[in-house]
Amino acid sequence: MNSQQSDTPAPGRLFGVGLGPGDPELVTVKAARLIGEADVIAYHSARHGNSIARSVAEPYLRGDQIEEPLVYPVTTETTDHPGGYQGAIDEFYTEIAGRLAAHLSAGRDVALLGEGDPFFYGSYMHMHKRLSGRFETRVVPGVNSVGAASAELGRPLAERDEVLTVLPGTLEPEVLAERLRETDAAAVLKLGRTFEGVRDAFDRAGCLDRAYYVERASTRRQRVEPLADVDPDSVPYFSLALLPSPVGTGGSATPETGSTGRNPGSGSGRVVVVGLGPAGREWTTPEAQAAVGAADDLVGYGPYLDRLPSNPRQRKHPSDNRVEAERAAEALELAANGREVVVVSSGDPGVFAMGSAVLEVASEPAYEHVEVRVLPGLTAAQAVASRVGAPLGHDYCVLSLSDRLKPWEVIEQRLEAAAGADLAMAVYNPASASRRWQVGAARDVLLRHRAPDTPVVIGRDVGGPEEHVRIVRLDELDPEQVDMRCLLLIGSSTSRLVERADGRAVFTPRRYPA
Repeated sequence: MNSQQSDTPAPGRLFGVGLGPGDPELVTVKAARLIGEADVIAYHSARHGNSIARSVAEPYLRGDQIEEPLVYPVTTETTDHPGGYQGAIDEFYTEIAGRLAAHLSAGRDVALLGEGDPFFYGSYMHMHKRLSGRFETRVVPGVNSVGAASAELGRPLAERDEVLTVLPGTLEPEVLAERLRETDAAAVLKLGRTFEGVRDAFDRAGCLDRAYYVERASTRRQRVEPLADVDPDSVPYFSLALLPSPVGTGGSATPETGSTGRNPGSGSGRVVVVGLGPAGREWTTPEAQAAVGAADDLVGYGPYLDRLPSNPRQRKHPSDNRVEAERAAEALELAANGREVVVVSSGDPGVFAMGSAVLEVASEPAYEHVEVRVLPGLTAAQAVASRVGAPLGHDYCVLSLSDRLKPWEVIEQRLEAAAGADLAMAVYNPASASRRWQVGAARDVLLRHRAPDTPVVIGRDVGGPEEHVRIVRLDELDPEQVDMRCLLLIGSSTSRLVERADGRAVFTPRRYPA
């Protein structure tokens, strides 16, 4: 008898593991450890087999564990089950509780995964009710979707004595509207098919203008925008509506007033002109990133604004690339009415960009009291130069071949002067879709002063997905190799092209011949 008892394994433990909102890096240290230690990994999935919970936990799986996919029999309330939707779900929970109990009885520890927090509208609670009286159970809390949505929105949920109410979107719109009227801040979950009723409830409660929609917070598929602007047909189940703290936003915060407490017409705004650098966020200085994050309005050429992540607290004002003065006036007008405005440029705002355009308009009497700051950025010339070495290592000049704002005769005179002074050159705007001949004309001017083998660097989209850099001789510079996304670096008489084990390099020595 004693021998038989000793052969009976001790029951396993059931862990309800909260995985957080979807970012694997938001899985807690404890949850990651238990996932790695468990004998059995259980997770819910739809009938197509995909499981969000498993995908979040995948980095922490050992690879040799038993997996128990718990496939929901229904995904909507439509079913042929004689007990209806609730009957089908109850039968499903009873069946999977039996499956998990078999593992636990055999001495296996089971980690039941769930998005968010297990006890916050989580599926785990149905297993907890059925199994916690028979087996040891432990619940590992997780970051819930409400906290994640608030963090991604950059707005406090509740502050001081405010009341935060969490509501299911399945409530009738009249009931939901009444609850919204009675609270300071709210989160409404379970959207999807309920979305139109939820938005109607916010409208009835008079708070639609300061409510936000957050979808799949913290994941690569995240979407954040004002609730009023959302297409109902685009709303999945994993989304929520958020009514942030009115205290934390300095009053009744809306997409129109921002979160700083400044009011249009107060005259307390300013314009900050920032350089984003030549490509992605890693090329943008922390100072510029901080200015963009603090802004109410972002003004700039459309493709440059597209490089910045959307923030529903901010308004973007895109425009065409040929309306610099109008863009500057729009920014200054917004600032004159109390807004914190950032005007974005690629590269550095003082190099063929918006710095001079904003200051020129700001010198007009109407805007002389508007504060204007200019923040530097990494230039395209520096970026291209870094890819080949140090071609701008000595004296150099910066020129633009665009004759849209100055005549070609002036450009040609400056090319002659710079070439005659033996300066290396960074040449911006060498060509466009309708302007190709200038590259060849500039080459011919320079060949009157430079050796044919002078190195020329052609850099295209440096730092971007289509980056391409090549080095050619000056006499072999082909206009067909150059487009509007290129920048040219042309060496001086002392610039050298060397062959190295790690590739070709161009540099201009700091010493100049006596």
